[in-house]
Amino acid sequence: MEFLKPSLVHSKLLPALQGATAKMSASDPNSAIFLTDTHEEIKEKINKYAYSGDRDTVKEHQEKGGDCSVDIAFQYLTYFEENDEQLEKIRQIYSSGEMFSGQIKEILIKKLTRVVLDHQTKKKSITEDIVRGFMTPRQLVFDF
Repeated sequence: MEFLKPSLVHSKLLPALQGATAKMSASDPNSAIFLTDTHEEIKEKINKYAYSGDRDTVKEHQEKGGDCSVDIAFQYLTYFEENDEQLEKIRQIYSSGEMFSGQIKEILIKKLTRVVLDHQTKKKSITEDIVRGFMTPRQLVFDF
């Protein structure tokens, strides 16, 4: 048979800031970080709305450690921290109770702010000529 082989793309999506059981929604601006958010909005959303788990007190967190499987800041870092060794170090320190949710959220705020502001800067540099060149229909060539 001379047909193309089928393919499948598996994508893991970012959870909503309120946790894996919540949904991201454009109608709820606090459920996600948007590419149009400012640094201040990112900081407020992460600090105020990012779910950190079920530890009620500092003492309980120190005894049991953070739960990376439900902590949204850590879950987001699995997408945005490119250094696997650094991510593992953060996981170990947070899971041991030595790092608190505010500290892991601060790491995430810095990473997300850099990504979002970089996107906004690049978006501003797009001209009508670039858009026109990208959108112009052209013949596709396949070399099979």
